[in-house]
Amino acid sequence: MPQSSVSMAGQSNSAAPSCDCLAHVYGNAADQPERQRRYPTDMTDAEWAEVRSLLPVPGWMRGRGGRPEGYCHRAMLDAIRYLVDNGIKWRAMPVDFPPWDRIYAFFRRWRDHGLVSEFHDRLRARVREKLGRDTEPTAGVIDSQSIKADAVVGADSRGYDGGKQINGRKRHVVVDTLGLLLGVMVTAADVGDRTAAQVLLAQVAAVHHRLALVWADGGYTGSLVEHCLAAFALVLVIVKRSDDMRGFVVLPKRWIVERLFAHLMRSRRLARDYERRTASAEAVIYWSMTMVMSRRLARPHRGRA
Repeated sequence: MPQSSVSMAGQSNSAAPSCDCLAHVYGNAADQPERQRRYPTDMTDAEWAEVRSLLPVPGWMRGRGGRPEGYCHRAMLDAIRYLVDNGIKWRAMPVDFPPWDRIYAFFRRWRDHGLVSEFHDRLRARVREKLGRDTEPTAGVIDSQSIKADAVVGADSRGYDGGKQINGRKRHVVVDTLGLLLGVMVTAADVGDRTAAQVLLAQVAAVHHRLALVWADGGYTGSLVEHCLAAFALVLVIVKRSDDMRGFVVLPKRWIVERLFAHLMRSRRLARDYERRTASAEAVIYWSMTMVMSRRLARPHRGRA
């Protein structure tokens, strides 16, 4: 999908809005009063400057029909960030944001059309470039996290993880060596790691063609190693914990994905799975990581002395 930095047809509003989002410049958002940014989750001007050109172009600007959006894109992003970080209900959205049903419609549209993952991937590429890395990774780490599910989660997408003794869902993730998310899949907690890894690694390998090496823990041993090499040309390296280890020990490479789980657990909406659909649970994970990456991009770069 083209980025918003490309030239687009259409006449801008006659009034010059202080916000430069597409909904204000080309849509109907100028008719709405601009909100005052007051929450810690609101994007700073430095963050907005980094992410604005990476936002997907709305369909109504690409000749696909639909009414021009009437709410500020920056306000929409701030509202979703507020929900993810504070773990509130949709109907409990503060009144200084747009109406909650419009925010949820924005969230649903970005989820169903893959726009949140597209936005996330553009941010990841920008972060890797800023750190002097190639935009496409060549190595990654895979792991899973079992999480308790709320009562709204139906029996068709929840299960019991006997090893962790958790009734809920499981988040399967692949990250690069910087700890940035490459792919995520949410399943019932009773789905095995190897079973889910076959599907997730197929999805990740189809998108990241340079990925050649993936580290994993002992739960991924067995036929999965041969399957990855034959089907995806991926070398799956198992990092095992030796029997003579006592207490907490940091294992090579595996700590990278654990750090991602720590980032996710700082978002209260992800402290427990509150989403009715697994697609929504995956979208919330992407939104949480966009906050991490936008803050990294806005952070002043400090070169080594």
